[in-house]
Amino acid sequence: MTDADAVPGTDPLAPATLGPVTLRNRVIKAATFEGASPDALVSDRLIDYHLAVAEGGVGMTTVAYLAVAPEGRTHADCIYWRPAALPGLRRLTEEVHKTGAKVSAQIGHAGPVANAKSNGSPSLAPTRSFNALGMAFNRAATAEDLARVVEQHADAARMAVESGFDAIEVHLGHNYLPSSFLSPRLNPRTDEFGGPLANRASFPRRILAAVREAVGDQVAVLAKMNMRDGYRGGFDLPESVEFARLIESDGHLDALELTGGSSFMNPMYLFRGDAPYREMAANMPLHPMIRMGMRLVGKRFFKEYPYKPLYFLDNAREFRRALSMPLVLLGGVTDMTGMRTAMDEGFEYVAMARALLREPDLINRLRADPSTVSRCTHCNLCMSTIYPGTHCHLDTEHVYGEAHPILLPPS
Repeated sequence: MTDADAVPGTDPLAPATLGPVTLRNRVIKAATFEGASPDALVSDRLIDYHLAVAEGGVGMTTVAYLAVAPEGRTHADCIYWRPAALPGLRRLTEEVHKTGAKVSAQIGHAGPVANAKSNGSPSLAPTRSFNALGMAFNRAATAEDLARVVEQHADAARMAVESGFDAIEVHLGHNYLPSSFLSPRLNPRTDEFGGPLANRASFPRRILAAVREAVGDQVAVLAKMNMRDGYRGGFDLPESVEFARLIESDGHLDALELTGGSSFMNPMYLFRGDAPYREMAANMPLHPMIRMGMRLVGKRFFKEYPYKPLYFLDNAREFRRALSMPLVLLGGVTDMTGMRTAMDEGFEYVAMARALLREPDLINRLRADPSTVSRCTHCNLCMSTIYPGTHCHLDTEHVYGEAHPILLPPS
């Protein structure tokens, strides 16, 4: 047993280890796109966004979403790893460290979730398929493309270490490129990357191996993976548990974060509660035809799932029973009761997102008064703000910096 292991009665706000990193508590700010990286660079607003939750008490905050390639961005204003981005990222990590918190870099390739029109480059997918975000066709990734993307993950990991990050979270969820290869419905290939799970899992496993080889034990390495895609024919239990066993046996990870849903097939599977599709149609950078379609039939596409605390716990128990590696539980963690339940169930860490948008200082408030109740209403209107600048429309207390790119000379 290591310091990271959670046993019944573990205090979620006590220090814990994550691989080579010591966290001041077991609460991780989950990766949620901040909408604060114009020109694909760090801005004062992005730094202030993470400073707010760091000063608010989390053990580690996660910067999202840092693409490993230009065509792997979800949108043109998404940061991608390159020398020009490093000074701003280094400033971000330095500022977060001053608070006593750690900071993680979420790296990945959006694949079929990328907006090809915005990026000015074709999006990649397991096979040629229509991409409604860019109103264009995804290009089928070749073996050469996949080898390049694997190496780009390794390069990104090296740059994350150079920029001062304490951890790297590899995005294997939400039907981004690695996740799309795991989905039987999205991946009908007949080559070495399609068919049985061992083939479909090959690409994401190669990514994890390359990242670990690139960074060694300098930083913690996590992966975020889907338990269920949330649509018929998608990646689902029990295959996802089998995949988790495979990556546990590979030995490249310090922890696994469990999630679900697809950014373009069923986004509300992750975001339980209200589905603000009209507000999303109004505020997101969408093709006019997509915008009109969301207004007309958005209710049918954006299925609503009732909110309940710890809504992923039932599925996550399957992974806890099957695995010995540290696990991060997310989904409806908003109070001390939920955090203690997670620890009692054997999860080593918890991840929070929307509750911290509403109250960045929630962890400090919970430490002062464990009976504190989150003021998040699960209205999900924050989803409609992810490109103008992610925020809770109920939060009038926190004012972030300007959303202008930070241009610093290399140091």
